[in-house]
Amino acid sequence: MCKECGCGETGGNTRLQFNAAGYTADSAKSVEKTLLGLSGVMYVHIHSHDGETTIDYNPNKTKLTEILKVFEQNGVEAAL
Repeated sequence: MCKECGCGETGGNTRLQFNAAGYTADSAKSVEKTLLGLSGVMYVHIHSHDGETTIDYNPNKTKLTEILKVFEQNGVEAAL
């Protein structure tokens, strides 16, 4: 990880692990691609069949509200 973008142990990363409802194969791919395009998101793993979702991000770079908006825009309900 690097100091330039604020990721890694010294960057204060947060891991979210939760279930989400409403994934399709296409929406899971769209959510993953969009989240990885956000400034502070380093890792996304989605199981579309059961909704299990893991996201590692730096809250200093990306706000939780931005992450939740991606789910809303794709018709997926994140149960945080």
